Amino acid sequence: MAGPAFRAAAVRVRVPATSANLGPGFDAFGLALGLYDDVVVRVADSGLSVDIAGEGADSLARDERHLVVRSMRAAFDRLGGQPRGLEVVCANRIPHGRGLGSSSAAICAGLVAARAVTIGGPSALDDDALLDLASELEGHPDNVAACLRGNFTVAWTDEESAKAVVLEPSAQVVPVVFVPATEVLTKTARGLLPKTVPLGDAAVNAGRAALMVEALTRRPELLLAATEDRLHQDYRASAMPESAGLVGALRAEGIPAVISGAGPTVLALTDEAGADKVLSFAGHHGHGGDPAFAAHRLELDRTGATVLPLDA
Repeated sequence: MAGPAFRAAAVRVRVPATSANLGPGFDAFGLALGLYDDVVVRVADSGLSVDIAGEGADSLARDERHLVVRSMRAAFDRLGGQPRGLEVVCANRIPHGRGLGSSSAAICAGLVAARAVTIGGPSALDDDALLDLASELEGHPDNVAACLRGNFTVAWTDEESAKAVVLEPSAQVVPVVFVPATEVLTKTARGLLPKTVPLGDAAVNAGRAALMVEALTRRPELLLAATEDRLHQDYRASAMPESAGLVGALRAEGIPAVISGAGPTVLALTDEAGADKVLSFAGHHGHGGDPAFAAHRLELDRTGATVLPLDA
């Protein structure tokens, strides 16, 4: 049986950063943010070429170990066969190891690019199958759902596959991220979580997660209450004390703030009127004179992973 045919022209894919959990929605909520990685892929006659600019340029592998390449290989397997060669160029802007979905962005970029260079790819690997494969590669669907589909996503996995619904965040919501200089590995952060939690804490989180759907989409004035978490952030605080301190300082001022994903980035959800005040917290220092956070006001991403013209 013949394998798939591939396009001769290169394709360009843009994928957004994401923030998972958003406080109470552990491993379920994801929010797409206007900070992007770009990947350009061309099917070649032979071999593998990987070029990287920006984040990770000095540390990431430039061979089959690269996460974009590994994800492309997984997609090509589902599509019926591997191309003879690949040229991959990555322009990375999403910080690595900071809780902004850099690994999910790489996975989604690879999957979408592989589908785009394969003739008939979108019908052979539809959006639902793409989400399921991305979740399989990442290990959970929260970040990849938001990365692929944009906006605010609620994701889950049933007995068969990963699924997600997409909701539109209120246009009044302005995300601000506080990115520290140091990384915290997701594996490290997950290792701090207990096997069980008190029933009362679980009940609070269930209520706040339900409230978050209303607050983020229609009533942002409820975001401070809706972002309360008792399930994971306190348990992880020892791995990121400065970030935990910043969350506390922001919330004490009435600003909805959470640890972004597994951290240590802090995400604040403010509005136009409050953005400058929130940005001023970038000078917050932790114990022992640790460096200040770099604060960035971002847009909400509305489109998710997108195939763009090369000259866009």
